[in-house]
Amino acid sequence: MYAFNYQKTKSVADAAAALGKNADAKLLAGGQSLIAAMKLRLSQPAQLLDLGDVAELRGIKVDGGAVTIGAMTRHAEVASSADVKKAIPALAALAGMIGDRMVRNMGTIGGSVAHNDPAADYPAAVLGLGATVVTNKRKIAADDFFKGLFETALQAGEIITAVSFPVPKRAAYMKFKNPASRYALVGVFVADTAGGPHVAVTGAGPGVFRVPEMEKALAAKFAPESVANIAVKASGLNSDIHASAEYRAHLITVMAKRAVAAALT
Repeated sequence: MYAFNYQKTKSVADAAAALGKNADAKLLAGGQSLIAAMKLRLSQPAQLLDLGDVAELRGIKVDGGAVTIGAMTRHAEVASSADVKKAIPALAALAGMIGDRMVRNMGTIGGSVAHNDPAADYPAAVLGLGATVVTNKRKIAADDFFKGLFETALQAGEIITAVSFPVPKRAAYMKFKNPASRYALVGVFVADTAGGPHVAVTGAGPGVFRVPEMEKALAAKFAPESVANIAVKASGLNSDIHASAEYRAHLITVMAKRAVAAALT
């Protein structure tokens, strides 16, 4: 790990001001990805701005048909929240699948969404539910937020403050996980939203993506058989020691069927 300066921030405004003074500074949320990268010397921030004491970034609120989760809310808090379980059970279930117990008790939703790991779980929920990412400067629709491999629409000095999830008619998340890391080899989040069905896939490609053909089929009939014969092309999907692109393409259909079935129960 390279040397760096460490600063605890007291508010979002405090963190934003510090970011503005140092272009090489990084925000520290749960640290489950950033600290590991620093230990491997893959990341070399000159300064870490710890958001851990910023109370305004924590908490869960259900209001007006939406569940709004503060950026520094831990995965374990989302998984155990009675409000989330009642409003969007699939979101609570997804949070309970992230990593192991230590990761869930340290990792945060804001950190996960900002990092945008191609095999992370939360991006599938954000895109699948048509969520809005709220920052200190604006509101960003899910379809506009994720740009590619570890890339988002966040601009310099922009800090995620919350993520707002519209409550769907029904939803479910199914994941085929790597048994060691518990990242998704393929994860599919299916939601029957006010704007129609959404099918969001994580783990399979260089970033989270939707499957319009499956969404169209589910709009006609929300049932597992509607997606059973829809295959996603393997070209462009990830291929590594854990699974080939062709296997991941197969898993998308399998996980989508299971997610639709689970949403109906």
